[in-house]
Amino acid sequence: MAQLDVRQKLEILADAAKYDASCASSGTSKRDSRGAAKGIGSTEGMGICHAYAPDGRCISLLKILLTNSCIFDCHYCINRKSSNVRRARFTAKEVVDLTLAFYRRNYIEGLFLSSGIIRSSDYTMEQLVEVARSLREDHQFRGYIHLKTIPDADPGLIEAAGHHADRISINVELPTAAGLERLAPDKSVSRIRGAMAGMKTAIEDGKDASRRYRSAPKFAPAGQSTQMIVGADAANDRDIVHTASGLYDRFALRRVYYSAFSPIPDASAVLPLKRPPLMREHRLYQSDWLMRFYGYRPAEVAQATDEQGMLPLDIDPKLAWALKAREQFPVDVNTAPRELLLRVPGLGVKAVDAVIASRRWRKLSLADVGRLSRSIAKLRPFIVTTDWRPTALIDRIDLRTRVTEQLELFGA
Repeated sequence: MAQLDVRQKLEILADAAKYDASCASSGTSKRDSRGAAKGIGSTEGMGICHAYAPDGRCISLLKILLTNSCIFDCHYCINRKSSNVRRARFTAKEVVDLTLAFYRRNYIEGLFLSSGIIRSSDYTMEQLVEVARSLREDHQFRGYIHLKTIPDADPGLIEAAGHHADRISINVELPTAAGLERLAPDKSVSRIRGAMAGMKTAIEDGKDASRRYRSAPKFAPAGQSTQMIVGADAANDRDIVHTASGLYDRFALRRVYYSAFSPIPDASAVLPLKRPPLMREHRLYQSDWLMRFYGYRPAEVAQATDEQGMLPLDIDPKLAWALKAREQFPVDVNTAPRELLLRVPGLGVKAVDAVIASRRWRKLSLADVGRLSRSIAKLRPFIVTTDWRPTALIDRIDLRTRVTEQLELFGA
């Protein structure tokens, strides 16, 4: 095999990293080395992703794999052992040098680094940790670092990653144990969740140490996240919602990312021939938002699913739930508590807070609420105001049709 230069490796390993959804990925072609030969500093065609720092800032990260070679043979992975793809591998020093070069040119604010498994899980994890260690200790790098760790690696190595990285990802891969056993026979649910539990404990210990001692080093201050592949196995949305809720509760995750399965070249015969609709991925993110920020229980989100356990694609999960829980509506926006207002389709967290603040001074009309929300078409059947009461509207058999027609009419 011909020796690859760093730019060729970057093209291969940035492209291979796009399948990882654990940072909100977005390719870029806007920044290049204008007026000079295209070199390491160019981002044309390379992997830049956008993620959010603990303080809410949107930051740009260099998103690459250490290598796309792998000793595992997960059916859904384009980099699996039996896949016919062009392989490449960075050294730890090359990743460090690339990160610093991009950073100095102000193209990025940090690094997202993952990898296939080479030689062994421990060896690969050592290389990932070495990149982060060198950036922090040898070069005093203060940018953001997100490391994708390997659950099978020695727990000490995973913990070492937390001493240098801002965020750690440990992927559960698939929503169910049966799916993982069938499609990723080299991986184990117990090992994955054991690593996540160990990281949770280490993060909690780090926070406790920081409270006790000002000089205590930070440990994965942005927490840990995970990723589930959607549509590669038989798991329905109800299964995925319950799995995600359990992960949040047990491991105090910052995010669960959902990645719609995408058919890959030379795909395994056990995989679906088509990818699931991208809207399914979007609806799962919306359901995730309902549990994290709107106080919905998993059973309530599951109530929005159909007989096959799937969330509707034509309406969002909040509206789907409200249509099935009509006994809770209409809600009087001038008297209802915050937790009930958050259940009203069309009212987001900011809108609810604005409603509560406004009604301290005066009673709200339908027009008032409309100015505070994005979709009056969604709101009308579910609220009561000083000048509006949806008389018998909430009980109409064709309510879903009426609401969706209004949404289409007003482009909401």
